[in-house]
Amino acid sequence: MNLLLLKHELSLLGLGLVVLLADLWVPAERRRMLGYLAAAGVGVILFCTFLPGAEDTQYAFGGMFVQDGLAIFFKRLFLAATAVVLLLAVEFADRVAGGLVEYFALILFAATGMLLAASANDFVLLFVSLELITITFYVLVSFQRARMAALEAGVKYLIIGALASAFMVFGLAFVYGTAGAFNFGEIAAKLAMPEAGLAGNKLFLFGLLFVLAGLGFKLAAVPFQVWAPDVYQGAPTPTVAFLAIGSKAAGVVLLVRVLFSAVPEVAAQWALLFAVLAGLTILYGNLCALPQTNLKRLLGYSSIAHAGYLLLGVAAMSAAGQAAILYYLAGYLFTVLAAFTVITVVLRETGAEDIRALGGLHERSPLLAAAMTLAMVSLAGLPPLAGFIGKFLLLKAVLAAGAVSPLYYALFAVAVVGVVISLAYYFGVVRAIYWGRAAEEQTAPPLSLLMRGAVLACMAGILAAGIYPKPLIKAAEAAIAAMQ
Repeated sequence: MNLLLLKHELSLLGLGLVVLLADLWVPAERRRMLGYLAAAGVGVILFCTFLPGAEDTQYAFGGMFVQDGLAIFFKRLFLAATAVVLLLAVEFADRVAGGLVEYFALILFAATGMLLAASANDFVLLFVSLELITITFYVLVSFQRARMAALEAGVKYLIIGALASAFMVFGLAFVYGTAGAFNFGEIAAKLAMPEAGLAGNKLFLFGLLFVLAGLGFKLAAVPFQVWAPDVYQGAPTPTVAFLAIGSKAAGVVLLVRVLFSAVPEVAAQWALLFAVLAGLTILYGNLCALPQTNLKRLLGYSSIAHAGYLLLGVAAMSAAGQAAILYYLAGYLFTVLAAFTVITVVLRETGAEDIRALGGLHERSPLLAAAMTLAMVSLAGLPPLAGFIGKFLLLKAVLAAGAVSPLYYALFAVAVVGVVISLAYYFGVVRAIYWGRAAEEQTAPPLSLLMRGAVLACMAGILAAGIYPKPLIKAAEAAIAAMQ
């Protein structure tokens, strides 16, 4: 048992507890400062992940917890997202009726679950980390108790989340009953032994399918996507930003761990299933986003489509496809945070969430207009931004898999059609920014120095990852190689 390996998780948990306790002594008018201090603390923890030796593969708790390159890659992503989301929460403070400090603490506790998920090497830790994330988000989604839309979103997320947890527990029972183990390494070793007969055991495959159904909920992939649009529309904007990147990335790292570390033989058999799910998810998300006028709901359907693109890398069943997933998520981090930062700042002034609220933004705030435009163009997958390189790498991996089955060529065509469809609604947002008409009473949205820095950092990330992607691609490849 090596507690030192949990230093990032324990530091984040301790930071959340300190923030909660500080609420007892800090005057109400200065509680926003706790959000800034929490973001600074997360920044320090993020810095510590770059210290020498952080990416060395080590195990703790009998192999349940693994610290390797893949875990560190995702922990850096989670911590960066947490820091920006905390800044968004400070900007959103005037719309939280009460319990602002509790809101900061819950974000930190959810992030702790994400860090644990990145290091999960056992189905027990997988379930515990997912539940910590999900239960925390039950509260974060419905935190604005005075808003009926937030309460409705919280109830829907709770019901679907509880159903997904039930699927997972049911599946884990079958997995353990047939494999006699929860550890990914032990299960992989038994699958590699033909005499064990585990690869053809229908009860084991049935249980594994239910576990993947629970992970599909985190990804918002078809057919587990029904919660996303309503929750995105009703939840507080910082919560939605954290859901969009943090919760989704947690589902991705667990999916990668399970499929390619615990059950690689089964994953190869299910490649075509993932290909079909990826195609359906891409088409559903993009087609349903077309008629949307609510900006957050539009991004909810967009997140479903992006879950489909992430599944392309899973369906490809190659190291290149897995590395493409990691690169895509890193670019998606900058893009989503840029978009939700603009939404938090601009829509705070108007109180409306309609796309038309962005009308004339280029005149009121050229910086925010440029940030939102970059985010939309990157989400659409156009060069020279991060979204283009991410989609290019995923599609390249799918084409390379075409030699295995012609279905991959059809999947490639579906993905390209999805990109073309998405141009309509993403550029609808851009059109509103530059050619839409602003209401006469609208003024330039106030932008604090820290928020300005966050916006500029996200814009720089989108551009840098697209124009010079080599360092990030190498980091993604190294993270995947560490898992092999």
